[in-house]
Amino acid sequence: MCGIVGLFLKDKSMEPELGTLLTDMLITMTDRGPDSAGIAIYGNKTSNIGKLTLQSNTPDVDFLNLKSDLAVSLKGSVQIGVKSSHAVLKVKSDQLTEVRKILKCIRPDIRIMSSGESLEIYKEIGLPKDVAVRFDLKNMTGTHGIGHTRMATESAVTTMGAHPFNTGPDQCLVHNGSLSNHNSLRRKLRRDGVHIETENDTEVGAAYLTWKMQQGSTLGEALKNSLEDLDGFFTFVVGTKDGFAVVRDPIACKPAVMAETDQYVAFGSEYRALVNLPSIENARVWEPEPATVYFWNH
Repeated sequence: MCGIVGLFLKDKSMEPELGTLLTDMLITMTDRGPDSAGIAIYGNKTSNIGKLTLQSNTPDVDFLNLKSDLAVSLKGSVQIGVKSSHAVLKVKSDQLTEVRKILKCIRPDIRIMSSGESLEIYKEIGLPKDVAVRFDLKNMTGTHGIGHTRMATESAVTTMGAHPFNTGPDQCLVHNGSLSNHNSLRRKLRRDGVHIETENDTEVGAAYLTWKMQQGSTLGEALKNSLEDLDGFFTFVVGTKDGFAVVRDPIACKPAVMAETDQYVAFGSEYRALVNLPSIENARVWEPEPATVYFWNH
């Protein structure tokens, strides 16, 4: 049992409130998963600038002088902003692959939580309220975001096992459920060159979608194919650079509720995650249908 939330803003005037609204939604879901928590925020993009969200168990060591150490090997500007055990590194978009290679050499213990132009992911072991304070999530702004609070079933309680998972540029996924064929699918994806860090079944689900899109599928097509290729029970909430998607398996035994107004689209594992959203009393509220893909984009 886990708790998942998502918020996609249609009204740009609400963007400064995204962090506060999404954090409050996630905290409401705490009793569905007290092991670890995480949030993915999609902020405004800067032309030709890419971002890597980094994580370290020894940030005082790994992030010290990281900017100057990278500048030795890179041409152009390097920016870094540290938040507790995470840091957001900004470089030219076409340097992201090079930066990954350099980090493996000069900071081998750093782990990459996300990569893209607008996506940042913050996740750690602990309750949502504590994770939110640690990373000052309430003060984050953006266009859309997803969050997860975890009760571990398929892998250990670790930072890397926490959701969301990022497996492609500006793509991330949170999941409530359990995939029964994740081991065989992980082996297949790795043989096909897909990088998978953990033994977590959710990361396999995220990697599967990335793999399908690399083969030419749209996100909607990839999600439809997941209904055939993934075994088990699942509700997925997916974020992309400019979009937000939801799908449930054909049996749909994991709870889910959605709400839509002229200002936003919201998702929660339970309705109580949505009750404090603005004008929720005027929203269209419904339970997502089984085996049906829902998608919104800017």
